[in-house]
Amino acid sequence: MSGRQQGIGSKRQTEMEAFRGNHPAKVEDGGRLKLPGPFKKILDDATVTQFYITSLDGLSAQIWPLPEWEKQEALLAESSTMDDAVDKYLNLTSYYGQQVEMDKQARVVLPQILRESAKLNGEVAVRGKMHYLEVQDLKNLEESLPVNALTVEDRQTLKQILKPRS
Repeated sequence: MSGRQQGIGSKRQTEMEAFRGNHPAKVEDGGRLKLPGPFKKILDDATVTQFYITSLDGLSAQIWPLPEWEKQEALLAESSTMDDAVDKYLNLTSYYGQQVEMDKQARVVLPQILRESAKLNGEVAVRGKMHYLEVQDLKNLEESLPVNALTVEDRQTLKQILKPRS
């Protein structure tokens, strides 16, 4: 891992290891989510305690380590807020979003608007999406998996993306 300058919300910002896999968890009363151990280790290694929690659709939560979210913001800052896609993205991520800090028990509080919209109470799936974590109601996720199966077209697209480069 290569060290970089300090970012807001971290003692020392480093290139983070990718988040991978699914770790079922439970959202406690008050909206607290204990981050699963394997994900917590990645965050501890990068000394990250601050997060931006948001959503693009109100159906799941995205938990971004603040240094990773700041990279997104920097890319957006290079574009104009007059761009409709950027404006929509900022509207959604601001509406559902809140900056939070992880407590000593490795818990974060999910924003109330997002908890209600995505039905994030009780059993949830916490999935690694490389640079961020996605939290979704476990029952809703299981019901959506067959509907969202990879199509032949999806497989062809992935074949091109994952093709070794020479």
